[in-house]
Amino acid sequence: MNHALGLLETTGLTPALVALDAMAKTAEVRVLQAEVNDLLGVCIKILGDVAAVQAAIAAGQAAADGMGGRPVVDVIPRPEGAAWAAIASPPEFNPLIQQDVVFFPVYESMPQRANDKEQAVEKSASYALGLIETQGFTAVFEAIDSACKAANVEVVGKEKLGGGYVTVIIRGDVAAVKAAVEAGKTKVDGLGKLIAAHVIPRPSDAVLGLLPKA
Repeated sequence: MNHALGLLETTGLTPALVALDAMAKTAEVRVLQAEVNDLLGVCIKILGDVAAVQAAIAAGQAAADGMGGRPVVDVIPRPEGAAWAAIASPPEFNPLIQQDVVFFPVYESMPQRANDKEQAVEKSASYALGLIETQGFTAVFEAIDSACKAANVEVVGKEKLGGGYVTVIIRGDVAAVKAAVEAGKTKVDGLGKLIAAHVIPRPSDAVLGLLPKA
């Protein structure tokens, strides 16, 4: 098989996850890892057949561009073996933001962290993820409190990119997540800057495998 490496780098975590969802739903590709850069952004690395990677990257670029993520993309056919020492990053912890900055897909752990009922919900047509990304902690804390008061949703996790960028991810029924995100984003004004607010219906396994843990 003619293997290739696909790279999609965005400003903001939300455009990156939305792009990843689009990529995974477009073609048969595998996530290698996601890596936070020092420019408020995330680089998603995918692997697969050249044609599949090209199709996936095109779909991801369109999705991220539509969200103002200013995506930078590239497809590298048959990456040179020696280059992998730099391309595939080892686990790394950033003491400045107190969290990991290289994320690996954890598909196999999904059943362990969710009971049968929760797994069934994640696979249902009504399941969705909601993302609220701001610049500033005060803004995102007010937003997530308002979101949780507006609808029956669960906080999945919180992620920092540096530069004050913070994303909180919630999950639940599509209607509830939409209501929660709408309520949350209206509370940001005056407290910080809203970077993105988005709902991902029926998120792909690729996205679920990279979710931060609360």
